[in-house]
Amino acid sequence: MKEFIEYILQFGSLNQQQIDLILKKADILELQKDEYFSEAGKVAQQVGFVLNGIVRVCYYNNKGEEITKYFIDENNLVVDLESFENEIQSTAYVQAITDTSIMVFSKKDWKELSNTIVGWDAIVHKVISRALMQKVERRSPQISEDATTRYLKFLEIYPNVVNRVPLSYVASYLGVTQSSLSRIRKNIS
Repeated sequence: MKEFIEYILQFGSLNQQQIDLILKKADILELQKDEYFSEAGKVAQQVGFVLNGIVRVCYYNNKGEEITKYFIDENNLVVDLESFENEIQSTAYVQAITDTSIMVFSKKDWKELSNTIVGWDAIVHKVISRALMQKVERRSPQISEDATTRYLKFLEIYPNVVNRVPLSYVASYLGVTQSSLSRIRKNIS
């Protein structure tokens, strides 16, 4: 859990009493590979921080095809912010693609931290701003780029992910077939 404290201290300062309160409010959620952290059609009820493992954010398009939007690996927040904040149904799934440990805060405890810790909202705002910037950077690449360029960019953005997730998810993220991805990988190695 110290990883989370180190993470949020990048965005503001907290005293030991505040840190102790944060840690007291956190639980550890262990997800097995393929289990969901949150699901489309439900209201997100918790904020998480990935301690170990990888999750992906995905949805189904109007043809019923599963599309991977992006991946979230260690030391990153995981929350469907719009659903969590606005009490609306999520449109995406957040699924563990490896066995994953996530430090989680319930909505009640997250609000209590906001009401108790002076400066918590400012820290959270900075954390969310950074996460949103990363999300834009990591979003599925533009189809206007050729597939090899998209794959090379994927390797740059997700250096810790490529050998830990099924190629089908990487192909979905890149907008290519698995066989195309296999050819690309063969040609650049």
